[in-house]
Amino acid sequence: MGGDYAPHVVVEGALMALRHIDSDSRLVLFGDEGEIRRVMEEHGAPSDTFDIVHTTEVITMDDHPAKAYNQKTDSSIRVGYKYLKEGKIDGFASAGATGAMLVGAMYSAETIRGVIRPAISALISTLDGGSFLLLDVGLNVDCKPDVLDQYGLIGSAYAEAVLAKANPRVALLNIGEESEKGNLTTKAAYELMADNGCYNFVGNIEANEIFTGRKADVVVCDGFVGNTILKQTEGFYELARMRGINDDYIDKLNYEFVGGTAVLGINAVVLIGHGRSSALAIQNMVRQTEKTVKSGLVNKLQDTFRNF
Repeated sequence: MGGDYAPHVVVEGALMALRHIDSDSRLVLFGDEGEIRRVMEEHGAPSDTFDIVHTTEVITMDDHPAKAYNQKTDSSIRVGYKYLKEGKIDGFASAGATGAMLVGAMYSAETIRGVIRPAISALISTLDGGSFLLLDVGLNVDCKPDVLDQYGLIGSAYAEAVLAKANPRVALLNIGEESEKGNLTTKAAYELMADNGCYNFVGNIEANEIFTGRKADVVVCDGFVGNTILKQTEGFYELARMRGINDDYIDKLNYEFVGGTAVLGINAVVLIGHGRSSALAIQNMVRQTEKTVKSGLVNKLQDTFRNF
Protein backbone atom coordinates (compact mmCIF):
# COMPACT_ATOMS: atom_id res chain seq x y z
CA MET A 1 0.00 0.00 0.00
CA GLY A 2 3.06 2.25 -0.09
CA GLY A 3 3.91 4.82 -2.71
CA ASP A 4 2.17 7.70 -4.43
CA TYR A 5 0.24 5.46 -6.83
CA ALA A 6 -0.48 2.42 -4.69
CA PRO A 7 -1.96 -0.07 -4.89
CA HIS A 8 -2.52 0.01 -8.67
CA VAL A 9 1.10 0.43 -9.85
CA VAL A 10 2.38 -1.93 -7.14
CA VAL A 11 0.14 -4.77 -8.31
CA GLU A 12 0.85 -3.95 -11.95
CA GLY A 13 4.61 -3.93 -11.29
CA ALA A 14 4.38 -7.24 -9.42
CA LEU A 15 2.54 -8.76 -12.40
CA MET A 16 5.24 -7.47 -14.74
CA ALA A 17 7.94 -8.96 -12.48
CA LEU A 18 6.41 -12.44 -12.80
CA ARG A 19 7.68 -12.57 -16.39
CA HIS A 20 11.29 -12.19 -15.17
CA ILE A 21 11.69 -13.90 -11.79
CA ASP A 22 12.46 -17.60 -11.40
CA SER A 23 9.66 -20.15 -11.32
CA ASP A 24 10.57 -21.13 -7.75
CA SER A 25 10.06 -17.58 -6.46
CA ARG A 26 6.69 -16.58 -5.03
CA LEU A 27 5.48 -13.01 -4.51
CA VAL A 28 3.61 -12.04 -1.35
CA LEU A 29 1.59 -8.82 -1.36
CA PHE A 30 0.77 -7.02 1.90
CA GLY A 31 -2.20 -4.66 1.86
CA ASP A 32 -5.94 -4.23 1.45
CA GLU A 33 -6.95 -7.55 -0.10
CA GLY A 34 -10.09 -6.14 -1.69
CA GLU A 35 -8.16 -3.36 -3.42
CA ILE A 36 -5.44 -5.76 -4.52
CA ARG A 37 -7.90 -8.23 -6.02
CA ARG A 38 -9.75 -5.42 -7.79
CA VAL A 39 -6.55 -4.38 -9.56
CA MET A 40 -5.73 -8.02 -10.33
CA GLU A 41 -9.13 -8.45 -11.97
CA GLU A 42 -8.53 -5.33 -14.08
CA HIS A 43 -5.40 -7.01 -15.44
CA GLY A 44 -7.03 -10.42 -15.85
CA ALA A 45 -4.75 -12.06 -13.28
CA PRO A 46 -5.91 -15.36 -11.73
CA SER A 47 -6.81 -15.20 -8.04
CA ASP A 48 -3.91 -17.47 -7.06
CA THR A 49 -1.24 -15.36 -8.80
CA PHE A 50 0.07 -14.01 -5.48
CA ASP A 51 -0.06 -14.82 -1.81
CA ILE A 52 -1.99 -11.95 -0.25
CA VAL A 53 -1.74 -10.90 3.41
CA HIS A 54 -4.59 -8.57 4.29
CA THR A 55 -3.73 -5.44 6.26
CA THR A 56 -5.97 -2.59 7.35
CA GLU A 57 -3.60 0.33 8.00
CA VAL A 58 -1.22 2.46 5.94
CA ILE A 59 1.79 4.47 7.15
CA THR A 60 1.73 7.72 5.18
CA MET A 61 4.58 10.03 4.24
CA ASP A 62 3.22 12.56 6.78
CA ASP A 63 3.33 10.13 9.71
CA HIS A 64 6.17 10.23 12.22
CA PRO A 65 8.18 7.13 11.18
CA ALA A 66 8.89 5.58 14.59
CA LYS A 67 5.51 6.44 16.13
CA ALA A 68 3.58 5.20 13.12
CA TYR A 69 5.59 1.98 12.94
CA ASN A 70 4.87 1.26 16.61
CA GLN A 71 1.22 2.36 16.59
CA LYS A 72 0.01 1.12 13.20
CA THR A 73 0.60 -2.55 13.93
CA ASP A 74 -1.60 -3.72 11.06
CA SER A 75 0.06 -1.57 8.40
CA SER A 76 1.51 -3.26 5.33
CA ILE A 77 5.05 -2.20 6.34
CA ARG A 78 4.77 -3.43 9.94
CA VAL A 79 3.18 -6.76 8.96
CA GLY A 80 5.67 -7.25 6.13
CA TYR A 81 8.56 -6.87 8.55
CA LYS A 82 6.87 -9.30 10.94
CA TYR A 83 6.81 -11.91 8.19
CA LEU A 84 10.44 -11.16 7.35
CA LYS A 85 11.54 -11.56 10.96
CA GLU A 86 9.65 -14.84 11.29
CA GLY A 87 11.22 -16.20 8.10
CA LYS A 88 7.92 -16.41 6.23
CA ILE A 89 9.43 -14.31 3.43
CA ASP A 90 13.04 -14.08 2.29
CA GLY A 91 13.12 -10.44 1.20
CA PHE A 92 10.97 -7.36 1.69
CA ALA A 93 10.59 -4.40 -0.69
CA SER A 94 8.37 -1.33 -0.51
CA ALA A 95 7.89 2.09 -2.07
CA GLY A 96 6.24 3.19 1.16
CA ALA A 97 7.41 5.74 3.71
CA THR A 98 11.22 5.62 3.75
CA GLY A 99 11.47 6.55 7.42
CA ALA A 100 9.15 3.76 8.49
CA MET A 101 10.99 1.28 6.26
CA LEU A 102 14.28 2.22 7.94
CA VAL A 103 12.76 1.98 11.41
CA GLY A 104 11.46 -1.48 10.55
CA ALA A 105 14.84 -2.54 9.19
CA MET A 106 16.52 -1.61 12.47
CA TYR A 107 13.79 -3.05 14.71
CA SER A 108 13.02 -6.27 12.87
CA ALA A 109 16.05 -7.25 10.80
CA GLU A 110 18.57 -5.68 13.19
CA THR A 111 22.17 -4.82 12.44
CA ILE A 112 24.65 -7.60 11.67
CA ARG A 113 26.92 -8.19 14.64
CA GLY A 114 30.10 -6.19 14.13
CA VAL A 115 28.60 -3.61 11.78
CA ILE A 116 28.83 -0.12 13.28
CA ARG A 117 26.22 1.55 11.07
CA PRO A 118 24.18 0.04 8.21
CA ALA A 119 24.04 1.92 4.92
CA ILE A 120 21.65 2.60 2.07
CA SER A 121 23.23 1.87 -1.28
CA ALA A 122 22.46 2.76 -4.88
CA LEU A 123 23.48 1.18 -8.17
CA ILE A 124 24.37 3.74 -10.83
CA SER A 125 25.14 2.95 -14.48
CA THR A 126 28.58 3.66 -15.90
CA LEU A 127 29.69 4.61 -19.41
CA ASP A 128 31.38 1.24 -19.97
CA GLY A 129 28.04 -0.58 -19.76
CA GLY A 130 28.36 -1.66 -16.16
CA SER A 131 27.45 -0.02 -12.87
CA PHE A 132 29.00 1.04 -9.59
CA LEU A 133 27.65 0.78 -6.05
CA LEU A 134 27.46 4.05 -4.13
CA LEU A 135 27.16 3.99 -0.34
CA ASP A 136 25.96 5.59 1.83
CA VAL A 137 23.24 7.55 0.03
CA GLY A 138 21.31 9.01 2.94
CA LEU A 139 21.13 6.89 6.07
CA ASN A 140 24.16 8.39 7.83
CA VAL A 141 24.85 11.99 6.85
CA ASP A 142 27.88 12.18 9.16
CA CYS A 143 30.26 9.22 9.16
CA LYS A 144 33.33 8.54 11.23
CA PRO A 145 36.39 7.10 9.47
CA ASP A 146 35.85 3.57 10.81
CA VAL A 147 32.29 3.57 9.43
CA LEU A 148 33.56 4.53 5.98
CA ASP A 149 36.14 1.75 6.24
CA GLN A 150 33.36 -0.74 6.96
CA TYR A 151 31.36 0.59 4.03
CA GLY A 152 34.26 -0.45 1.85
CA LEU A 153 33.98 -3.99 3.21
CA ILE A 154 30.18 -4.07 2.89
CA GLY A 155 30.27 -2.66 -0.63
CA SER A 156 32.94 -5.12 -1.70
CA ALA A 157 30.86 -8.04 -0.42
CA TYR A 158 27.82 -6.75 -2.31
CA ALA A 159 29.76 -6.33 -5.55
CA GLU A 160 31.10 -9.88 -5.28
CA ALA A 161 27.81 -11.55 -4.36
CA VAL A 162 25.20 -9.57 -6.30
CA LEU A 163 27.17 -8.04 -9.19
CA ALA A 164 29.44 -11.09 -9.63
CA LYS A 165 32.58 -8.92 -9.70
CA ALA A 166 35.81 -10.67 -8.81
CA ASN A 167 38.05 -8.65 -6.48
CA PRO A 168 35.91 -5.49 -6.84
CA ARG A 169 37.70 -2.13 -6.79
CA VAL A 170 36.73 0.05 -3.81
CA ALA A 171 37.39 3.80 -3.89
CA LEU A 172 36.85 6.65 -1.44
CA LEU A 173 35.09 9.69 -2.87
CA ASN A 174 37.24 12.76 -2.32
CA ILE A 175 38.22 16.14 -3.77
CA GLY A 176 41.47 14.79 -5.18
CA GLU A 177 43.28 11.52 -5.90
CA GLU A 178 46.20 12.21 -3.57
CA SER A 179 46.07 10.53 -0.17
CA GLU A 180 46.63 13.82 1.65
CA LYS A 181 43.59 15.49 0.05
CA GLY A 182 40.24 15.96 1.79
CA ASN A 183 38.98 16.83 5.25
CA LEU A 184 40.00 15.19 8.52
CA THR A 185 37.43 12.42 8.10
CA THR A 186 38.41 11.37 4.58
CA LYS A 187 42.13 11.57 5.39
CA ALA A 188 41.68 9.27 8.38
CA ALA A 189 39.36 6.98 6.40
CA TYR A 190 41.95 6.72 3.63
CA GLU A 191 44.55 5.43 6.09
CA LEU A 192 42.15 2.84 7.52
CA MET A 193 40.99 1.66 4.11
CA ALA A 194 44.53 1.44 2.75
CA ASP A 195 45.61 -0.67 5.74
CA ASN A 196 42.50 -2.87 5.88
CA GLY A 197 43.65 -5.66 3.57
CA CYS A 198 40.19 -7.31 3.47
CA TYR A 199 39.14 -5.63 0.24
CA ASN A 200 40.71 -4.14 -2.86
CA PHE A 201 41.12 -0.47 -2.00
CA VAL A 202 42.22 1.57 -5.03
CA GLY A 203 42.46 4.97 -3.32
CA ASN A 204 40.60 8.23 -3.73
CA ILE A 205 38.28 8.94 -6.63
CA GLU A 206 36.95 12.31 -7.77
CA ALA A 207 33.31 12.87 -8.66
CA ASN A 208 34.08 13.41 -12.36
CA GLU A 209 35.45 9.84 -12.58
CA ILE A 210 32.74 7.80 -10.89
CA PHE A 211 30.50 7.49 -13.96
CA THR A 212 33.22 6.18 -16.29
CA GLY A 213 33.57 2.76 -14.65
CA ARG A 214 37.31 2.81 -15.32
CA LYS A 215 38.48 3.04 -11.72
CA ALA A 216 35.95 1.72 -9.21
CA ASP A 217 33.15 -0.79 -8.73
CA VAL A 218 32.29 0.55 -5.26
CA VAL A 219 32.40 4.21 -4.24
CA VAL A 220 32.34 5.03 -0.51
CA CYS A 221 31.16 8.33 0.98
CA ASP A 222 28.99 9.70 3.79
CA GLY A 223 25.22 9.84 3.37
CA PHE A 224 25.11 13.61 2.84
CA VAL A 225 27.44 13.49 -0.15
CA GLY A 226 25.99 10.23 -1.47
CA ASN A 227 22.43 11.49 -1.39
CA THR A 228 23.49 14.67 -3.15
CA ILE A 229 25.12 12.67 -5.95
CA LEU A 230 22.11 10.38 -6.25
CA LYS A 231 19.64 13.27 -6.45
CA GLN A 232 21.87 15.15 -8.89
CA THR A 233 22.02 12.06 -11.11
CA GLU A 234 18.24 11.74 -11.08
CA GLY A 235 17.89 15.45 -11.76
CA PHE A 236 20.31 15.29 -14.70
CA TYR A 237 18.26 12.45 -16.22
CA GLU A 238 15.03 14.43 -15.83
CA LEU A 239 16.65 17.54 -17.30
CA ALA A 240 17.95 15.59 -20.33
CA ARG A 241 14.50 14.12 -20.88
CA MET A 242 12.88 17.56 -20.68
CA ARG A 243 15.37 18.79 -23.29
CA GLY A 244 14.45 15.93 -25.61
CA ILE A 245 17.91 14.36 -25.49
CA ASN A 246 17.93 10.75 -26.65
CA ASP A 247 20.98 8.84 -25.46
CA ASP A 248 21.33 5.17 -24.50
CA TYR A 249 23.57 5.90 -21.53
CA ILE A 250 21.49 8.74 -20.12
CA ASP A 251 18.40 6.53 -20.35
CA LYS A 252 20.13 4.07 -18.00
CA LEU A 253 20.28 6.76 -15.32
CA ASN A 254 16.50 6.48 -14.98
CA TYR A 255 15.87 5.25 -11.42
CA GLU A 256 13.07 3.03 -12.72
CA PHE A 257 15.58 0.60 -14.19
CA VAL A 258 17.13 -0.02 -10.75
CA GLY A 259 13.89 0.07 -8.80
CA GLY A 260 15.12 0.51 -5.25
CA THR A 261 18.01 1.01 -2.87
CA ALA A 262 19.25 -1.85 -0.69
CA VAL A 263 19.73 -1.46 3.05
CA LEU A 264 23.10 -3.11 3.70
CA GLY A 265 24.53 -4.31 6.99
CA ILE A 266 21.30 -5.80 8.39
CA ASN A 267 20.29 -9.44 8.86
CA ALA A 268 17.81 -9.51 5.98
CA VAL A 269 17.25 -8.38 2.40
CA VAL A 270 15.36 -5.07 2.37
CA LEU A 271 14.90 -2.73 -0.58
CA ILE A 272 13.33 0.73 -0.48
CA GLY A 273 11.79 2.28 -3.58
CA HIS A 274 10.89 5.83 -4.59
CA GLY A 275 7.54 7.07 -3.32
CA ARG A 276 6.74 8.00 -6.91
CA SER A 277 7.63 4.56 -8.22
CA SER A 278 5.99 3.51 -11.48
CA ALA A 279 5.03 -0.06 -12.37
CA LEU A 280 8.38 -0.41 -14.14
CA ALA A 281 10.22 0.69 -11.00
CA ILE A 282 8.23 -1.79 -8.89
CA GLN A 283 9.02 -4.57 -11.36
CA ASN A 284 12.75 -3.87 -11.15
CA MET A 285 12.65 -3.50 -7.37
CA VAL A 286 11.11 -6.98 -7.15
CA ARG A 287 13.73 -8.38 -9.52
CA GLN A 288 16.56 -6.75 -7.57
CA THR A 289 15.15 -8.13 -4.31
CA GLU A 290 15.03 -11.66 -5.72
CA LYS A 291 18.57 -11.32 -7.10
CA THR A 292 19.89 -10.11 -3.76
CA VAL A 293 18.17 -12.94 -1.85
CA LYS A 294 19.53 -15.60 -4.18
CA SER A 295 23.04 -14.15 -4.08
CA GLY A 296 23.40 -15.13 -0.42
CA LEU A 297 24.58 -11.62 0.41
CA VAL A 298 23.31 -11.58 4.00
CA ASN A 299 25.13 -14.82 4.86
CA LYS A 300 28.26 -13.50 3.17
CA LEU A 301 28.15 -10.29 5.21
CA GLN A 302 27.51 -12.20 8.43
CA ASP A 303 30.51 -14.44 7.73
CA THR A 304 32.65 -11.46 6.77
CA PHE A 305 32.00 -9.58 10.02
CA ARG A 306 32.26 -12.72 12.09
CA ASN A 307 35.86 -12.95 10.95
CA PHE A 308 36.57 -9.21 10.72
